[in-house]
Amino acid sequence: MDISEVVKRSGVPASTLRYYEEKGLIRSVGRRGLHRVFNGSVLERLALIALGRTAGFSLDEIAPMLGKEGQPEIDRKMLSEKADELDKSIKQLTAMRDGLRHAAECSAPSHMECPKFRRLMGLAAVGAIGEPSRKKPGKKTQALKKKSSLE
Repeated sequence: MDISEVVKRSGVPASTLRYYEEKGLIRSVGRRGLHRVFNGSVLERLALIALGRTAGFSLDEIAPMLGKEGQPEIDRKMLSEKADELDKSIKQLTAMRDGLRHAAECSAPSHMECPKFRRLMGLAAVGAIGEPSRKKPGKKTQALKKKSSLE
């Protein structure tokens, strides 16, 4: 099928298909005029890529899992490690949600007088919660996390 059919059936833009081909994630089997032509199995590979991206894997992490001969070679250890990362993120997000709910309903005259809100601020200040792009917490942060819990 040509690239326009792959776009229509997969929902993946042509520019992304060309980028995936450039990165070696998919490959065309030829050309029909100016259009790339793909084997029908490309749709399964695109679904695997989408699943990997949804799970938080980078394209570089996904590439080896796609296999060389069209058969996926999914690294179970990598899946387990990603599941552990997700567990950690879920725990952090749950703590943040619970802290925000408490702050929204807290009966303290001011948020600054609420011990739970102040603990939440302290954890955020040292990077123990918040944006995943922040650097990993050091020993001081880890000790603070153990000492102050949001629960």
